[in-house]
Amino acid sequence: MLDRHLHPRIKPLLNRLVTTLDKPGITPDGITLIGFAIGLLALPFLALGWYLAALVAIVLNRLLDGLDGALARRRGLTDAGGFLDISLDFLFYALVPFGFALADPIQNALPAAWLLFAFIGTGSSFLAFAALAAKHEIDNPGYAHKSFYYLGGLTEGTETLLLFVLFCLFPAHFGWLAWVFGALCWLTTATRIWSGYLTLKNVQRQP
Repeated sequence: MLDRHLHPRIKPLLNRLVTTLDKPGITPDGITLIGFAIGLLALPFLALGWYLAALVAIVLNRLLDGLDGALARRRGLTDAGGFLDISLDFLFYALVPFGFALADPIQNALPAAWLLFAFIGTGSSFLAFAALAAKHEIDNPGYAHKSFYYLGGLTEGTETLLLFVLFCLFPAHFGWLAWVFGALCWLTTATRIWSGYLTLKNVQRQP
């Protein structure tokens, strides 16, 4: 919901930052891998209850995720880079709830499972429509900077990052935050499935 409003404001800043990274030895895929490696540190940090350290790893991961995209747009988007980026993004999103489940299995395991269940809904509806949108060459003017069709909703990247920040700042409230956000994810999934179905059905009806 917030991505389409936030991206145009952040993109100029990322473009300025990435000028210092645009060197022969630095590639968008390399930044993606470094960002994912840093994001992986959040898992043991969360399991150990080091929530502020985990927050730093999460924020750095998201910053590098923005920079790899900015550098890719500067040099030219590639399908391989887009595939690597989205695959590692989804793995990163899944490890955060899992880390909280490890930190306190008794209190956090069930809400973490609910949130991961909800992430499956948002992720599968997102990727399934993106694949078919590419097949039918459906334009996406709202997210023209993406390497594939970006289907929005109530819970996008910005909202998920804000959720992770709240998790780390208020770990005692992980449970109810996960239950509420998971419910919002299912609303997103329902709207994506319905709008995606209607969009593809209309495309097939066109001569």
